[in-house]
Amino acid sequence: MDKIQQLADLKKRMEEDKDLPLRDTATQLVFGEGNPDSKIYFLGEAPGFHEDKHGRPFIGMAGKLLTQTLEEIGLKREAVYISNVVRFRPPENRDPSPEELTAFAPYIDEEIAVINPKIIVTLGRFSMGKFIPDVKISQVHGQPRTVNYQGKEYLLVPMYHPAAALRATSMMNQFKKDFQVLKTLLEAPTPTKNVEQKAANSQDTQQLILL
Repeated sequence: MDKIQQLADLKKRMEEDKDLPLRDTATQLVFGEGNPDSKIYFLGEAPGFHEDKHGRPFIGMAGKLLTQTLEEIGLKREAVYISNVVRFRPPENRDPSPEELTAFAPYIDEEIAVINPKIIVTLGRFSMGKFIPDVKISQVHGQPRTVNYQGKEYLLVPMYHPAAALRATSMMNQFKKDFQVLKTLLEAPTPTKNVEQKAANSQDTQQLILL
């Protein structure tokens, strides 16, 4: 079974899972989209108004900023894979609860396993917390690190959510700088200590540490 079929099967199972929370107040399931063979996997928080209406992730103002910033580092939106830790819109765009995150987690894990990316970019604190809990995003954003998750190693790049970047100029500046870090990583042949050095030497980045 190829990746497209595996993802279609995963989506169908999520749509049929009556135990998933938030279903009753949402319009529809918002599944991930993009290139299933991408080496970069973006993981956000939850659908908003526009995503809930159209059934696609990151298509509102935050999504437009994400698409624009991807293009600034030479990537097309359709070349990467974009998803969320919660797949139904929380009422009034409230934060997802721990119970809701837990309910969706097995499906997210399966999606990551199917995509099998090299780099996971978390957008916001909720997706970041899936891999590196108990840290503040203000302290670790833009700092790549290797993480072992579900028995596999990934290069994780925590970033602010684009919605947060739209609310404050300082966060917008950091959001753009963090994408330059991502560009540096993509230009390196492999995510090794050489990547750490190359990223650290970039004038657009802060000191980066691969743990």
